[in-house]
Amino acid sequence: MGSRRAKPGSALTRVRMESVSVSSEPFAVLERGFFARSVHEVAPQLVGASLLVAGAGGTIVEVEAYAPDDPASHSFRGPTARNRAMFGPAGHAYVYRSYGIHWCLNLVCGEDGVGEAVLMRALEPRVGLDVMRRRRGALPERLLCAGPGRLTEALGVTGAHDGLPLDEPPFSLLRAPPGIDVVAAPRVGITRAAELPWRYVLRGSPFVSRAYSPTTTTTV
Repeated sequence: MGSRRAKPGSALTRVRMESVSVSSEPFAVLERGFFARSVHEVAPQLVGASLLVAGAGGTIVEVEAYAPDDPASHSFRGPTARNRAMFGPAGHAYVYRSYGIHWCLNLVCGEDGVGEAVLMRALEPRVGLDVMRRRRGALPERLLCAGPGRLTEALGVTGAHDGLPLDEPPFSLLRAPPGIDVVAAPRVGITRAAELPWRYVLRGSPFVSRAYSPTTTTTV
């Protein structure tokens, strides 16, 4: 973390949608190597993927990218006891409690020691809805996993999942099918670097946590 940080939105951090490469094997298990790349490559490719925790989950419809040169990121000021998992290795979970209330699930990316991750913001529930409703109450499907705190509550994610590998139980992650229409928009719920279009959503999904104003679109 001793190197000089680039300014958010600079050439080093700007999203380059044209650089995203996608495997031709849909529905394959996302192994740790998938995450060993820039968070800006990984984040849009997670939209449309399947995430299950102990058999409950669904389709990822909204994520946010957090990079090491990002003042909104937990890693911006370097590693601590709380954020240690965010610094790698890639392909592991980083789970923290937000405002002492809600757990938030992040998927760690990049090289060891760098500190970048993708925040899971919303899922379309598909598997284990009965379990989710026992945890969240008798809510409409649209509200079960719409938001980071709702998502972790529905999936039963807690601090006990921090640092666990994403390619082993209780996690199950499957690659998105081709042709996913992804929209990039500014992140929400933050005050620093809020203008950066590092929120990625599935176009037209009613399961996203909040409305969005798209800045760019791409098909992955």
